[in-house]
Amino acid sequence: MNLSFIDWLIILAVLGGMIYSVSFTKGLMKSVTDFLSAGRSAGRYLISVSAGAAGLGAISIVGFLEVGYITGFSMAWWGLSQGIFLVILTTSGWVIYRFRQTKSLTLAQFFEKRYSRNFRIFAGIVAFVCGIINFGIFPAVGAQFFISYCGFPGYFFGIPTFPLVMIFLISIALYFVYTGGQIAVIIADFFQGVFLIVVLFIITIFLYNKVEWSQVTDSLKNTPTKLAAEEVQKLKEEETFILLSDQDKIEKIDDIIDKYQNMSLINPFKTSQVEDFNLTYFLIGLIGMFYGALSWQGHQAYNSSAKSAHEAKMASVLGDIRWKPQGLFIFLVPVLTYVFMNHPDFQSTADSVNLALNSLETETLKSQMRAPIVLSEILPVGLLGAFAALMLAAFISTHDTYLHSWASIFVQDVIMPLRKKPFDKDEHIKTLRYSIFGVAVFIFVFSLVFDQNQEIALYFAVTFAIFAGGVGAVIIGGLYWDRGTTEGAWAAMIIGATIAVTGTIAVSYTHLRAHETVLDL
Repeated sequence: MNLSFIDWLIILAVLGGMIYSVSFTKGLMKSVTDFLSAGRSAGRYLISVSAGAAGLGAISIVGFLEVGYITGFSMAWWGLSQGIFLVILTTSGWVIYRFRQTKSLTLAQFFEKRYSRNFRIFAGIVAFVCGIINFGIFPAVGAQFFISYCGFPGYFFGIPTFPLVMIFLISIALYFVYTGGQIAVIIADFFQGVFLIVVLFIITIFLYNKVEWSQVTDSLKNTPTKLAAEEVQKLKEEETFILLSDQDKIEKIDDIIDKYQNMSLINPFKTSQVEDFNLTYFLIGLIGMFYGALSWQGHQAYNSSAKSAHEAKMASVLGDIRWKPQGLFIFLVPVLTYVFMNHPDFQSTADSVNLALNSLETETLKSQMRAPIVLSEILPVGLLGAFAALMLAAFISTHDTYLHSWASIFVQDVIMPLRKKPFDKDEHIKTLRYSIFGVAVFIFVFSLVFDQNQEIALYFAVTFAIFAGGVGAVIIGGLYWDRGTTEGAWAAMIIGATIAVTGTIAVSYTHLRAHETVLDL
């Protein structure tokens, strides 16, 4: 194992602190509104920190490290330029202010008020299905992180480690959300959020001091050139290349050079050949910030937990400020891990990491676990345990929030509208807890059987688009346009979901055909 006794003590202390914070909420949950929306009593500071922790899960950190390793500073530059746009959205209270004024517990409940009950049920089903499929890979990525980072063996007493770690992690999140619903979730996420901010900042500063800036610039500038030279040399050794005419040879070599010149890790205007994460990816995200505001329901309880619409708006503004220390980690650490893997001064580290990566079965897993394994090699005793504790807190904060959100949506927006007789208080809370447990079982099974073969960020984008593709128009039209109709809402949802699904299938089919063509050759 990679962790020392001190590291394990840090992890246990953080876990104990989280459980202790949740224990205070046992007597606070007295109604269904308390369970669903923390009694609509949360202030701006509590929501800004807690919602931030809920949105930055272990899988999110792994995903940010993965994307940053691929794109370097180029996409980070585009991401930072989103700041102005984000400030305009948050200070204006775009969508969140008017939604909180509706006093709806869920988004689909607002749809019933604005459109119809049948549309509420339909939107609830689509949101729930997309949500749990999106949520389905969270335990797998989190468990794989801890196995790779901590150096757990493949089996414990003849039992595979992977499902054991998932069961342990999901059980903690279940305990949190069972204890007091959204009240327990929001309080636990607050303390976890404070811890996340502090540790991420310390680790960023430590890693920054481990590397000379000249090593960063050398790696980012020269590695693509080196990779291009290696690919050209490999091409020259192929028999099919030798048989080509001189002109064809020059064209193929020029294509390779041009590809790597437009995969810059520094220049944001030379990223057209960066696979998946180029300028188009950024522009789609920018549009999504405006069009998809409030559409993702993974932490929907926070949308209705504020004391007032104004508190909800101010929480969004403060959330942008709170994000800065985390943003520093996301901006620098992926690039620094790239340096550790590609600069000659850190060759021993790269060799050790590559040896560990060779034990992983798929290229997808290797891409996801590369940066965490680098950190396990670089971080000293104490920080090694602090980062593991940070990832544990991030895992729990996202899972308890998502378990609560998707289960609540299923009960509130699918089951309840179909019932003729409303639940009484005890029956309602019991049903919510059964639903939460059902979601936990689903994500465990899904993580066991699903074979993920794409980057985390792309998987998120696909599952998000199925719901958000149509619901953005429904939300904006319902809140800001009096002439929005129920028929229009149905059309937007169906067309948006259909485009997202068919687009995903078309791209997957194209990739499959391309792979079969390569195999035939």
